Amino acid sequence: MSALKAGDDFPEGVTFTYVPYNPDQGAVTACGMPVKYDASKEFKEKKVVLVSVPGAFTPTCQNTHIQGYIEKLPQLKAAGVDQVIVISFNDAWVQAAWAKANGIKDEIIFASDDGAPFSSSIGWTLGARTARYAIVVDHGKVVYAEKEPAKDVSVSGVDAVLAKL
Repeated sequence: MSALKAGDDFPEGVTFTYVPYNPDQGAVTACGMPVKYDASKEFKEKKVVLVSVPGAFTPTCQNTHIQGYIEKLPQLKAAGVDQVIVISFNDAWVQAAWAKANGIKDEIIFASDDGAPFSSSIGWTLGARTARYAIVVDHGKVVYAEKEPAKDVSVSGVDAVLAKL
């Protein structure tokens, strides 16, 4: 498979793992059990923003990239987005802790592209890690897909995505 572009069908067989929020395990250090998220199936029924970052808790990912999505979630929802999913190379437990550290329960899914199989399949990696990119899928069709050309957040940040909705 090659890089995704607007007009493409979202590929089949794409899954991520995540730990669903459970109020009984609300502490950052509490560990739930990861479950499979069938992105190919779920994306056929929703308008989804998939945001990828190289790693949880890293300075650009935490302070510049993800905060925008958290702060502007109401605008994304108003633009018809059903779900925002943040993926990284990190495992599902790290992603769950990152969500909790940001006060996220189930408003945004923080999932793992563990080992980067999806990101690798579209050629969007940084070495072994997931690259920084954003993909908007509207009921199975890719309507926006951009990988950052450098270390900034110019095409995958929330403002760039909102401009394309």
